[in-house]
Amino acid sequence: AAVGGAAAANTLLVVRLTRRVDTLGRRVDSKSRSLAATLDARGRETAAALKATRAELDAVRSRALPAVAQDLAKAVELQGRNDYEQQAAWMRLRERLRPGAPFMPPLRGWAASPDVLRILVRAVERHRPELVVECGSGASSVWLGYALRRAGAGRLVALEHEERYAELSRHLVRDHGLEDVVEIRYAPLTDWTAPAEEDGAPRSRPWYDTAAVEDLHDIGLVFVDGPPEATARLARYPAVPVLIPRCAPDAVIVLDDVSRPGEREIAKRWITEFPELSAHDEPAEKGARVFTRKAL
Repeated sequence: AAVGGAAAANTLLVVRLTRRVDTLGRRVDSKSRSLAATLDARGRETAAALKATRAELDAVRSRALPAVAQDLAKAVELQGRNDYEQQAAWMRLRERLRPGAPFMPPLRGWAASPDVLRILVRAVERHRPELVVECGSGASSVWLGYALRRAGAGRLVALEHEERYAELSRHLVRDHGLEDVVEIRYAPLTDWTAPAEEDGAPRSRPWYDTAAVEDLHDIGLVFVDGPPEATARLARYPAVPVLIPRCAPDAVIVLDDVSRPGEREIAKRWITEFPELSAHDEPAEKGARVFTRKAL
């Protein structure tokens, strides 16, 4: 009897477990179907979103790529034209100056471009300056040295704020045998303070040590190609306030890199603050503005 009762109890337990498992199985199936439906709906939403995004991307490509291609073509054409103009200017400089050395220091990049050197050479030939001052030094110092030698008179003083570059420029000058025409002066950057401006506040910025130009007078040509733009805002502005009192009455000042906003602002200030100056632009790769001093 005891054995029969135990068997019956076990059978009842199995039945109950089976029912419980069936119930859980139905719940799992129901949850699975619900999850599958949710995932399917979300999948359709995701697919629709991806399709819309792809269509938008295709539309953007269809609009933008031709414009990009056109801009690229213009940039390539402009670069090619600039390269040709600079090569032509370089060849004309060599033909005009006929330097004795077979290898001349390269131009462009950090150095002045051939087209602005051509402007300077013309100024040397027309005005025959007794003294040329260059803010900065390097390859342009050599080319200007040849221009002065060909003119038969005049000398160049180039200011360099980096001692190492000053020595490199001196080596260049010696290599070309121009020591009698070109002098490289080491002039470290020091604080230069402008007169009070419209708001009454003084303006201070680094510029070449003015002690390097104290002995200079009757400057006929100034080439402003330094200090570098990164030195300070409007880093080249002091050139005219410092040098114009030392310039000849008919001096010419050439400002390089006028394609940059800072140099354009400098040029505007010079014209406003020094009424004896008039200016015009010359076509040049980096932009060049030529200032002429006239008696008031």
